[in-house]
Amino acid sequence: MNSGSTGYRGRLAPSPTGLLHLGHAATFWTAFARARQANGVLVLRNEDLDPQRSKPQYVQACIEDLHWLGITWNEGPDLGGPFAPYSQRERYGFYLDAWRRLRDSGHIFPCTCSRKDLAESASAPHDLDDEPIYSGRCRHCTAEAKQYDSPAGVNWRFRVPDGESISFTDLHLGAQSYIAGRDFGDFLIWRRDDVPAYQLAVVIDDAAMRITEVVRGADLLRSTARQILLQRALGFLSPAWYHCDLLRDEHGQRLAKRSDSLSLRHLCEQGLTPEQVRSHFRSLSF
Repeated sequence: MNSGSTGYRGRLAPSPTGLLHLGHAATFWTAFARARQANGVLVLRNEDLDPQRSKPQYVQACIEDLHWLGITWNEGPDLGGPFAPYSQRERYGFYLDAWRRLRDSGHIFPCTCSRKDLAESASAPHDLDDEPIYSGRCRHCTAEAKQYDSPAGVNWRFRVPDGESISFTDLHLGAQSYIAGRDFGDFLIWRRDDVPAYQLAVVIDDAAMRITEVVRGADLLRSTARQILLQRALGFLSPAWYHCDLLRDEHGQRLAKRSDSLSLRHLCEQGLTPEQVRSHFRSLSF
């Protein structure tokens, strides 16, 4: 990748919880190609927030597999850059500052619901890949939020504006619209074990790293509506959005990291070249 001269800043944001598979490859190649076409900068961000599932060996494997595929970047945990650190586990202070701002502005509330409570009271979302819609059981606790000096010990949820339509234009899939409170509910931004949730972390990092376009899988379309609400609450501009079609296996199931036979590492070991992998992004006939 060149050093960029157009102001375009894209990102690759893998989670080191397993080996990269063909679906990741297709999405990351799209992000790489769009950044290259725009003569922009591409950032590699290590999204290693989950302390139980994230493994150091997968961080190194990700870097090696992306290089093998032909993808390069300008900033990242291996290269450094002006917005370091590029591993989320090292960015706790950024997320804590955002939690305080959201607490003080009344946008979030502490949630003491157990997993059993959530299972019994939550309603199902419209697709099975998404989180259940929260019942609102702890919504009345918004006023109590300022009594907390730390987010640890309880879950924290963002209070969505019920009935409001959150709309955006996806550069690949076109106009999108989700109704807060119907298509998604009050969502998690901080876990009781003192781990920032995905929705908050990516919003903070994309803003801090000045990302201008987010390229990712279509399974995160609904999350875009959540993130737009967070960006609005924190005073951030939203980037452009480009959601890629999902690759599925022969049974129509979305590829997952448990699909070891379609991991880039396995395909390489089977003798496929990067060119062959790239030519088969939309075919699973290996």
